[in-house]
Amino acid sequence: MRTPSSIDAIDATRCPLCGEENRCAMETARETGEPQPPCWCMATDFRNAPLASLPAASRGKACICARCAAGAPAAAIQN
Repeated sequence: MRTPSSIDAIDATRCPLCGEENRCAMETARETGEPQPPCWCMATDFRNAPLASLPAASRGKACICARCAAGAPAAAIQN
């Protein structure tokens, strides 16, 4: 797993909290120019997201991932 401190430049396709892919449809649309269905984040409850730990340099530049939005720790990933 990549850690936020290992990310030298802001990568809008990665979660600024855990470094995993954020699967943001809006970013995909921006990068490809192809319309996308509504992003998962439009219907997500962010109440449990650890937004206070979001690095200031990443705010407004990269979406957090669904796992971080739910407040689940990285160890909770199920493959």
